[in-house]
Amino acid sequence: MNEWIAIGALAVVGLLIPLGMMAVSYLLRPSVPETSKRATYESGEVPTGGTHIRFNIQYYMVALLFVVFDIETVLLFPWAVVYGDAVASPEYGMVEALGPMLLFVGILLVGLAWAWRNDAVEWAKSPSQVEPEADRP
Repeated sequence: MNEWIAIGALAVVGLLIPLGMMAVSYLLRPSVPETSKRATYESGEVPTGGTHIRFNIQYYMVALLFVVFDIETVLLFPWAVVYGDAVASPEYGMVEALGPMLLFVGILLVGLAWAWRNDAVEWAKSPSQVEPEADRP
């Protein structure tokens, strides 16, 4: 029972310290509203144009593909070490040791083929590569 009291006390202290810090900073901060304080900050430069800019979705697609294949690499290295020992042992065969890894890589290759087919890996198209709407099937 004493362990639970210690855990409860730690939880209370863990909540009180951040809440206390926020309360003290709210009470001590200066509050002088000005229009220049609410302006968008661009490294000391005078902001031009609107603050909401439409980005190309291709940036996000490339980032997502990078994350997927980066995680694949992170998973394959330890897998190779563990299954390298498993292949050498007499109780596991080649299929039991490498089957799950090949299935994992196969699923990722299907995803890569889908992304390639849907032009998700194309960075940007030049105007000469873009088909007019009438020419598309």
